[in-house]
Amino acid sequence: MRLAGQSLLTLQTIVEAIVFSSRWLVAPFLIGLILGLGALVYKFMLKLFEFAIQLPGATLPDVMVGILSLVDLTLVANLILIVICSSYENFIVPLGSEKRREWPEGLLRIGFSDLKQKLLGSITAIAAVNVLEWFMDINRQADSIKLGWLVGILLAFAAAMLLLAISDRISGVPDKRA
Repeated sequence: MRLAGQSLLTLQTIVEAIVFSSRWLVAPFLIGLILGLGALVYKFMLKLFEFAIQLPGATLPDVMVGILSLVDLTLVANLILIVICSSYENFIVPLGSEKRREWPEGLLRIGFSDLKQKLLGSITAIAAVNVLEWFMDINRQADSIKLGWLVGILLAFAAAMLLLAISDRISGVPDKRA
């Protein structure tokens, strides 16, 4: 009986080691996101170069739309960075922020509730920038159906963010800002 119990304990230890080691399978996804972030930097630089070339002859609405497209890419980059850092810290290995004082606090110790809020907040901000960008260029894109869809999607994201905040408050998830 004792041998069977010991074998079961050994099997349990092996299974636990395999399960917890499997977290490293997430690392290639994070490396892929880092490569995607690099591709986004490349596209940002191209957009910035195009914007700078067209700036002398651009109208004010064209300048605003150009800036909004740069803001949009920046928000997407921030979203990717939040996912990379929080996924690494939460699922692979905790980051040693005590040793690295220069690391931004906003990318460290992001719990699941904070991650949901940051992701949904970023997505809502990206949607808002897209709506504003489209609205600023409405003279060339006078399509009320598309504008309706864009505003509807933005409102859906805002409502989802509000519901998520309410559910976190009701469930007792502590607010770190307080």
